[in-house]
Amino acid sequence: MSADTTWLAANWAQIRQRVDDACREAGRDPASVNILPVSKTFGPELIRAAVDLGMRRFGENRVQEIRDKSAPLADCGIDWVVIGHLQQNKVRDVARLASEVQSLDRLELAEALDRRLQQEGRAIDVLVQVKTSPEPSKYGLAPEHLPTLLDRLRDYQTLRVRGLMTVATHSDEAAEVRRCFRLLRELRAQAATQGHDLPRLSMGMSGDFPQAILEGASEVRIGSAIFGRRATPAP
Repeated sequence: MSADTTWLAANWAQIRQRVDDACREAGRDPASVNILPVSKTFGPELIRAAVDLGMRRFGENRVQEIRDKSAPLADCGIDWVVIGHLQQNKVRDVARLASEVQSLDRLELAEALDRRLQQEGRAIDVLVQVKTSPEPSKYGLAPEHLPTLLDRLRDYQTLRVRGLMTVATHSDEAAEVRRCFRLLRELRAQAATQGHDLPRLSMGMSGDFPQAILEGASEVRIGSAIFGRRATPAP
């Protein structure tokens, strides 16, 4: 790794330690929580340096960024994960390039993805994004609609439903943030009574992942704590 990105190794080691510490505080095995590095707005050179540190999965908000970065990083064996709101006119690139979508939030999107994935001869993992925050800016399926969507998703063999995802409310009140995460865990438990096996809960980011781990996150999505502050605002 070049000398000017040695800070990245330090950040990576630090966030791994912080996640491990949060797991121990919650009485959980650190091995039970994965870190998804979020590389949105950062270029191929920095991502390549991250690959050299052992990172292989990267979360991106915009499909355009996956398309732009996948070619120069084709030799790295990266699994691209869509974590941002997904428009149906982007499913062609998703079906071709992504290994996972964590922001599936409506049946129409599932249908569009399935059609494209059938054409590509592929199947991918998906998480259903649930809106647990009252903020209008947050995306996701309304909690009361989750059982119906999960039942309908059984019809799509190209979509392997692995769990749920949410973005908590932006608040300094830890109790309110934890409420969002707790709701997702409770929804997973309710779905289990209907025969849905949803082992993964993707919740928590750089600013709130300890609360997410306390509430049962199996994966936290970390961007700035690994890659530093973004030079341009994320959409």
